[in-house]
Amino acid sequence: MSGSPDDEKLEELRQKKMEQLQDRAESQGEGSQEAAKQQAEAQKKAVLRQHLTDEARKRLNTVKMSKPQFGEQVERQVVSLARSGRIQGKIDDDKMKQLLKELQPDSKSFDIQRR
Repeated sequence: MSGSPDDEKLEELRQKKMEQLQDRAESQGEGSQEAAKQQAEAQKKAVLRQHLTDEARKRLNTVKMSKPQFGEQVERQVVSLARSGRIQGKIDDDKMKQLLKELQPDSKSFDIQRR
């Protein structure tokens, strides 16, 4: 019964249709994820624009160019501070320098002691 040519064609059509539906679902899922990423990035930029002076933004962009991961960490920290309401006014260049020093990982140094 399942060996008849009509059943085989029907099964083949079902398989193709299922693949098309899966492809469509995956592409829509990727599209919505991409849209969510873009929206989150736009919100982050708006918060940074609102809470950083031009000089502080320039310094942060310079840091991001030289150390992308560290720059992203600083951005996340500023955004979280802003959302929690712990930033009064705008962060100027001096405050940005202080924040960068606080967040900068300790240099890997060691002390040699002679006995």
